[in-house]
Amino acid sequence: MSYINKKGKTSSWRKMVIRQQVSDFVSFGKIQTTITKAKETQRHVERLITSAKSKDLSTTKKLASLFLNTKFDDVDKLISKAYDLGKKYASRNGGYTRVIKLGTRVGDRTEEAILELV
Repeated sequence: MSYINKKGKTSSWRKMVIRQQVSDFVSFGKIQTTITKAKETQRHVERLITSAKSKDLSTTKKLASLFLNTKFDDVDKLISKAYDLGKKYASRNGGYTRVIKLGTRVGDRTEEAILELV
């Protein structure tokens, strides 16, 4: 991914961006971002929904570590939403999200996309 390997982009920055995008995706159901960020976020969201199918303590800890919110109530809301997504897609083996290309952004000609649930 071209945006990840640029100078000044550390591993902590990458992790923070992905965690924020995953948190926003679970909160709102879809996000609009660049194509490369959408595809990277899609990988993490797919794993999150697959792990949310089983509701136990280790899954809850894994989900809590992935979400980027400082308030405890917000993390609880995101975890409950993730479990709801797990119930919704219990019979599905994968492919919970899709990336829809929107075209280029006017300011810097960056390809944009929407990441949404199927």
